[in-house]
Amino acid sequence: MDRPNGWLNPFSLGAFIAALGVLLGAFGAHALATLPPKNLAWWQTGTQYLFVGAFGMMLDGLFQRPRFAFRGPAVALLVGVLFFSASLYALALGAPRWLGMITPLGGVSLVAGFVWIGARAWRIR
Repeated sequence: MDRPNGWLNPFSLGAFIAALGVLLGAFGAHALATLPPKNLAWWQTGTQYLFVGAFGMMLDGLFQRPRFAFRGPAVALLVGVLFFSASLYALALGAPRWLGMITPLGGVSLVAGFVWIGARAWRIR
């Protein structure tokens, strides 16, 4: 029998990350309104891709076997949002520009997670 193992399953963690995206988006829109437009754009992009990764994790959690196993695509998506979104948030708040070199690694990880989900779906069709 498939049993959830608390919050550490792709669907639950994805839902919590989506909730965090709502909070961070609201924070950016209200508390950071005085930032330069370029920095606000980084914040918005980080939030957008945080949602993309969160919904991907939720999707993976729905179709994974065994259910509630946190591995594979969900891990790639989590690493992707951590590297991609977190680096953009840091840049928006004034972190050193070299931190932007991490952002593409997060993007590659997000792409890998979605390709992995697609490959699984292809295999089980």
